[in-house]
Amino acid sequence: MNIKEKIKFYKENLDCFDDTMEKYKFLLDQGKKASPFPEEFREDSFKVTGCQAQVWLVPYLKDNLMYFHSDSDAFISKGMVTILCDIFGGNNPAEIDNSELNLLDDLNLNVLLTPGRRNGVYSMLLKIKEHAKSHC
Repeated sequence: MNIKEKIKFYKENLDCFDDTMEKYKFLLDQGKKASPFPEEFREDSFKVTGCQAQVWLVPYLKDNLMYFHSDSDAFISKGMVTILCDIFGGNNPAEIDNSELNLLDDLNLNVLLTPGRRNGVYSMLLKIKEHAKSHC
């Protein structure tokens, strides 16, 4: 799936829930499904600045496609970074770099996340795009 298809997939999943707590549970479940984070990358140079929680985001290329290792010390942030890495991972860096940053609007997370968490997600998006741009 491309970026837009993955965003649609997550939007449809989140739209299935009427209750805010069910949406939070979905975010938490995404974090629980995340691949284990390689401990050698748990260093300050891979931290995403602008997040209330500690978030690590490490890009890597495989067959000219960009993927990410990610982790957070907070459950909601871990769920969000896991979703973002799934959405953008598996694409070439130029596709990621050229994607629009209106993800929060598309997923309608502004009603779910606090302003601080929204800022953190925006910082994660900027870091993903920054990594992509450096590999274009």
